[in-house]
Formats: sequence, C-alpha cells, structure tokens
Amino acid sequence: MKHWIAAAGMALALPLSWSTHAAGVATPPDLPATEQARAAIEQDPLVVQALRSLEASGHSAAMLEAGPYEWTVGGTAQRRRIDGAGNSNEWSVQIERPIRIAGKAGLDRRLGQTGLDLARAQLAAARTEAARNLLDAWIDWLAARQVRVVMDDQVRAAEENLRTVNLRQKAGDASRLEQNVAQGDLAQARQQAALAITTESKALAALKIRYPSLPAEPRPLPEPTPLIGSEVQWRERVLDAHPLLAAATQGVRKAELAADRARADRTPDPTVGVFTSSEASRTERVVGISLSIPLGGTYREQASLEALKQIEVARAALERQRRELELAVSGQVQEALGSVERWRLAEQSAAVQRETSRLTQKAYAAGEADVQALLLVRRQALEATSAAQAARAEALRAQYRLQIDAGQLWRSEMP
Repeated sequence: MKHWIAAAGMALALPLSWSTHAAGVATPPDLPATEQARAAIEQDPLVVQALRSLEASGHSAAMLEAGPYEWTVGGTAQRRRIDGAGNSNEWSVQIERPIRIAGKAGLDRRLGQTGLDLARAQLAAARTEAARNLLDAWIDWLAARQVRVVMDDQVRAAEENLRTVNLRQKAGDASRLEQNVAQGDLAQARQQAALAITTESKALAALKIRYPSLPAEPRPLPEPTPLIGSEVQWRERVLDAHPLLAAATQGVRKAELAADRARADRTPDPTVGVFTSSEASRTERVVGISLSIPLGGTYREQASLEALKQIEVARAALERQRRELELAVSGQVQEALGSVERWRLAEQSAAVQRETSRLTQKAYAAGEADVQALLLVRRQALEATSAAQAARAEALRAQYRLQIDAGQLWRSEMP
C-alpha cells in the first residue's frame, strides 16, 4: 500500500507539465496537432467542470486558512431605578472572538492545500478522459472515411463488372441471368456506399459538435507499428502517470487530515473578548475581559470516531482504484500489443483476397469463370479488406490510448 501511495503522490506533479519521457514524443501525423488537441480538450464540458471545481477549491482553501470565526460586537443599554436616588442610565459594549487552538489553524491550511491537490488531480483525470474521447471521435471519423472510400471502389468495380457482362452478352457469351445478377450487385454496392456516406457524415458531425474548434482535416490512418518497450515497462509507466490513482491518494491524505482536525476539535476553542460598561449614573466605569469555553461532549467524540472511519473508507477506495487500474492497464497493454499482430494477419488475408478477386475478374472477362464465382470472390475480398481496416483503426486506437494514459500524447501544460 505504501508503495502505491508514494507512486501516486509523485504523479501529482504530472498534470502541470509534460513528463520527461513524454516531452520528446511527437504527435502522430494522423492525429490533430498537440496545440489543436489541447484547445479542444480544454473546451470539453468535463474539463470545464473540473476546472471550475479547482477554482472553487482555491476559495475553499482561502476560507480554511482564514478560519470560520469572526469578531462579534455586542452592546446593551438599560435604565436602573434606585429607590430614593432616581434613575440611572447605563450601558455596556463588548467585542469577542473565538480562537483556534491545538494546532487547528495549521491543520486547516493543510486541509485547504490538500483539497487543491485533489482538485488538480481530478482536473488531470478529466483531461485524460477528454483526450480519450477526442481520440475515439477522431479515429471513428477516419475509419468511417476509409470505409466510404472502399465502398466507392466497390461501386466502381461493380460498374466495371456490369459493363463487362453487357459486352459479353452482346457477344453471346453471357446470359440475361448474368446481367441481372451484375445489376443486382451494382445496386447492392451503391446501397452500401450510401450507408458508408451516412456513417461518415454522422461521425464527422459528432466530432464537430463536441469539438467545434478542432479543424477536421482528413488524414490516412498509417500502418500500426509494434510498441517500443516491454509489457511491464508500459504498465508501470501508465500506473505512475495515471491521475486517478493520484486523486485517490489525495483522498486518503484529506481523510487523514480531517481526522486530525476532528481529534483536535475535541479540545474546544475558547472565546475571548473585552468589554466596558457605564453604571450608577456614570459614576462607575467598568473595563474587563471575558473568556468562555464550551464543554466538549458526545458530539465531538462521535465526530472524531466518524473521521477515523472515513480514513478506512478512503484507503479502501485507494486500494480499489489501484486494483481496477492494474486490471484495466494490464488489459490495455495486452490489447495494444496484440492488436498489431491481428492487423498484420488481417492485412495479409485482405491482400490475398484482393489478388484473388483481381485474377477472377480477368478470368471472367476471358470467359473462364462465371459471374457467381466472381461476385463470391469479390464479396470475400470486401469483407477481408473491411476487417483489415477495422483492425488497423483498433490497433492505432489501442496504442494512442496507451500513450494518452502514460502522459505521452496531448498532455496539458495548464494547471
């Protein structure tokens, strides 16, 4: 447990600047430039909410440093009737204020600073989540655009195939049935292309609505490359940089300070003041000091015990967060490592299917294959190409997510 608390505590500085390792990592060319992505991330409602929470925490820290006590001014006026001596106009004025003792002022300052550190960690977590959302929206759009390009190619291939069937039918080498099959294939290809256009438009609209300031510049998805570094290195890198663990650690620290504050509060704060009064027809002037001390009871005792239990709650939350992150990061690293190999195999299969489709097209044009065989091969090639493109997008997505969580991509330099 101490190891994880120390590691997460070191990670608190990361939301404020780039890590040493991340400083030298360039943004991949298929993704938005760093400054453009940062600007879009800062406008994400999740980040704006966390930023306002940080600002509120600053005011809360100032409140804790100042303390909850204020000066109280009081006064009285009275008329005293004395038998045989007439009336006496009298008054009194006092000013008093409670005073924090038993180190409470220092504890309040530390509580305020811990609240700020917690808000900073939560802001970093919000930026990480917003960066992941931006990445997903961007990859979804580029992947949909690639699917649309493939479907456009399929339409052109179907049109070419129909022209070939028409030529063969005129020459007496193709039947009316083959022409109908080719026409149906073209209609299906156009329907799939229309669906791909709609999907691309929806992905682009979602990107523009959520990130209106981000330029939507289409770029081809590159070939994924193997990760540099071992699984253990990546897992440690992500865990050391992840702001969720830092936030949970600050939650423990805040609970500990709150328990110390509740324990100190079992010693009641005294209220001290000064007063002056005029009595006996202004023949007597009284000046003095006042002191009052509340007597602690069951409430303060139970508040202290409750605060101690909250430490256990926060520690359990930290342990839960640690285990969940370990599990998620382990799966994330495995996904990033395995997705490249899956893409490579899918790309090999697609290349073979595309070559088979090309040869079958030539064979059909030469009258050496029937149209059903051609359409079957083309359909298999389309499915293999689509699978390869999906595998490419998912491999890049997995790698970029890992870089975001490790603080290597789009890390904000703002507080």
